[in-house]
Amino acid sequence: MEFVMEGSLEVAGAAEGGICHASAPVYFSDCDRKVEQEKLSGVVKGVHRKLRKKYKEVGDFEKIWREHCKDEELLSEYALAMKNLADGHWAKTSEGEGRIEWCRSVCQEYFLNGGLKQMLEKDEKRAKLSLPSLSLCTDPIQKHDDASPADSFKSLEELTRLLHLSGKIRLLDVGSCFNPFLKFDEFLTVGIDIVPAVESVYKCDFLNLQLQLPLELSQDAVDAFLMQLSNPIDALPKELFNVVVFSLLLSYFPSPYQRWICCKKAHELLALNGLLLIITPDSSHQNRHALMMKSWKVAIESLGFKRYKYVKYSHMHLIAFRKISIKTTNDLVSQNYPEMLYIPQDFSSLEDEDYLDSPSQARSDMEDEQLASYFSELPDSVYDSDSGESQSSSIPFHETDDPLLLLS
Repeated sequence: MEFVMEGSLEVAGAAEGGICHASAPVYFSDCDRKVEQEKLSGVVKGVHRKLRKKYKEVGDFEKIWREHCKDEELLSEYALAMKNLADGHWAKTSEGEGRIEWCRSVCQEYFLNGGLKQMLEKDEKRAKLSLPSLSLCTDPIQKHDDASPADSFKSLEELTRLLHLSGKIRLLDVGSCFNPFLKFDEFLTVGIDIVPAVESVYKCDFLNLQLQLPLELSQDAVDAFLMQLSNPIDALPKELFNVVVFSLLLSYFPSPYQRWICCKKAHELLALNGLLLIITPDSSHQNRHALMMKSWKVAIESLGFKRYKYVKYSHMHLIAFRKISIKTTNDLVSQNYPEMLYIPQDFSSLEDEDYLDSPSQARSDMEDEQLASYFSELPDSVYDSDSGESQSSSIPFHETDDPLLLLS
């Protein structure tokens, strides 16, 4: 069945249930639109499955990723499917608060409405309370946290000056595809993807992106640098962005270590007190994958982040981390932190993936054993997030709003 946008085509002839005149625009029913959603989602899901299958067969994620990036026909089909989903389906729905609007609202609250200042004041109070015990601390985050509260407040002054000069929050959208943040005036957006679906997105393989020394330029000059990037992007300076967005990105990769590399690069590309926003799909009830989210939190915080916000919507987890230290230690890999960035598909066969999101399905014995193994490597204490306990959204978010979120 061919998908036609409302009012975009005129046809003649008989249509099911009536006559369609030559001058009348075509309007497809919800049923027709759902069929097209499933078709496009199937393309996306097929790419994910192909990657996971190769990884389980070969095991060399670097080799598999190189081959994947060379398959331009497959990647172009994937990018087109994502673009059509965005234009033909996601843009048609207004019910619920989508992931893009959530990212925007978190950035506005944090950078423009006092959220950052509040967190820095909280850091200062926490540092004063913990000062006597710092010499005995074995926490890998605090060991490499070279950002004192005073340094943090200096960065706040610098950030305020940046916003007053340019009026823009510098945002890197990784796996952008169709550059959804470009329409918002408060952002200076750089969208990157291995195969862009629109001209405004730069071609870039984030896993193999080279990182350079930070720019020593005025904020206006840094903004000008971002607006004159060459395409494709092979390298970027460190500490360049205020926000890095991973929207439905990490679950794309078949290996936990690739997800770890992405988070580590995000840390290096962010300025101090910048935000990493992660959206990952999950259609199960809120508590089913609570261990997974706890594992992600500890792994990402070990890099020098602190969780700022967490929300569970009907079909996704939305997490905001803020960068609280400039550097990370080098021994995190040996401590098993990368393996903590797992997803349910890491434990399943390809035949079982369709059933992973069933709320009634219990974890397998193998998954429980893996989880126990991972959590045996955790530090003795679990770090509290800045925002306290996790939240769940009371706003309805239906699967027809965002069909890709069913592909977890």
